[in-house]
Amino acid sequence: MATFAEYAALARQLADQRRETDRDAVAADRRRSALRATLDQLTRRLDAQSHRLDQLGRAAGVTAEPAPTAGERPASPAATPAAAAGAGPSGGRAGGSPEPGTAGTGGAAAAPGRPGAGAYPQGATTTGAVVAVPTAAGVPAPRAGGVDPGTELAEARRLADETDRLIGLTEAVGRRPPLLPAWSPLARALAVYAACAAAGVVLAVVLLGVAGVVASPGAVYVATCGALPVLCFVAGYLVLGRWGRPALGADGPPPRFVPLGFVTCVLLMPLAYCGYLVLFRLLG
Repeated sequence: MATFAEYAALARQLADQRRETDRDAVAADRRRSALRATLDQLTRRLDAQSHRLDQLGRAAGVTAEPAPTAGERPASPAATPAAAAGAGPSGGRAGGSPEPGTAGTGGAAAAPGRPGAGAYPQGATTTGAVVAVPTAAGVPAPRAGGVDPGTELAEARRLADETDRLIGLTEAVGRRPPLLPAWSPLARALAVYAACAAAGVVLAVVLLGVAGVVASPGAVYVATCGALPVLCFVAGYLVLGRWGRPALGADGPPPRFVPLGFVTCVLLMPLAYCGYLVLFRLLG
């Protein structure tokens, strides 16, 4: 016969177990709250990343296809278990009523767990364990049990951090113009106008070589000292407007430094051309 001391010891043991259960329940609630807060924060980050990627896609001229809604699912080439049961040898006639003693599509859904009825999804057993089976293309296979939500959220956060880093690099590249991206706007404009002026000098030398054959020397001099420098300035102006503007963060036209281009093409080009003529005469 149990004594009072044994009853007291049993009561203390039950009270300790109750307190331990309460502590475990409080810890589980706190962990669920922390996971829920982490999930909400990660969801907001993913929404912001989606918005930034959409902006980058529009800037690059790429339009993303709309995502399927919750009610839409991609069609799978594999037949469903109910369809397989209806199309198999014991599934009844196609388009007709099922044979007696067999389960059709309605019977499979109405009597889950019946052997051979096909009500269980692929990869599930009667014991409730999940088995990874091959699925349709683009649909990941279910994982085995024992997945830690905290580990999955930590991995998702790491991938989100990596995505933020790559998006930042893409935006940094998008804010640079395609033409000489590492140069300053002034240096870029000077290089473009100087290249156009050099091309104009080469073209002027070619025109000087054909002077007297295609056109008179006076017309060639007027073209090389008047029209050609203006054309070189216009060419540099258009090049800066086309390839000197970044894809992101450019509200207005890029800086083109019109006075610098005018001085470089309209004044320095004729001077370089005249210097070439003087040097040619002295050496000749």
